Amino acid sequence: MTTSTILFDLDGTLTDPFEGITRSIGYAVEKMGGQAPDVEELRWCIGPPLWDSLKVLLGSEDKAVLDQAVAFYRERYTVTGLFENSLIEGIPELLTTLRKDGFLLHVCTSKPHSYAGRIVEHFGMMDFFGKVYGAELDGTRSAKAELIAHILSEENIQASETVMVGDRKHDLVGANANAVAGIGVLWGYGSREELAAENPVLIADRPQDIAAYFATR
Repeated sequence: MTTSTILFDLDGTLTDPFEGITRSIGYAVEKMGGQAPDVEELRWCIGPPLWDSLKVLLGSEDKAVLDQAVAFYRERYTVTGLFENSLIEGIPELLTTLRKDGFLLHVCTSKPHSYAGRIVEHFGMMDFFGKVYGAELDGTRSAKAELIAHILSEENIQASETVMVGDRKHDLVGANANAVAGIGVLWGYGSREELAAENPVLIADRPQDIAAYFATR
């Protein structure tokens, strides 16, 4: 079956959120009584669900502790960090081409959909997407496998006609769990080795590579 629908991760794929996420995580760690690592040491936190990163940073699996840390993160992120962000070069042109070619596009992010929608709108991308799908504020559907399954059900689309585009293994693991083809991108926060291990149909160096791939489909 030919591709009809393309799902895009947000952080590291459509935008570069490095400053906003890392500074907000550092703020949360300090508010919890710890010492915030240098922001460069927090690059690995961009992509996985926030709860998973905080488990490692705080050395705790106590839900009450993690919920408090997430609340502190959001205390800064929702005011300042949300827009400490930049649009990836070439993304508007890619989205324009894909829409012109008739593909349906949706955002698929582990970030809460309420925040993700504000970011997509801030960068003028809302018209490209049918819907912005993300986690709930309590962390429900922050795992990509669960979120992609939800989107397939909500949109009534077949896995075989859907492709997931993302910069981390979590995007491709989630795609594979749902028998959805995955495309890995190298302008984000995952390495070529990390992405290749999940057997994507394409690893893209630039947004133009994705346009070229779908031009033959």
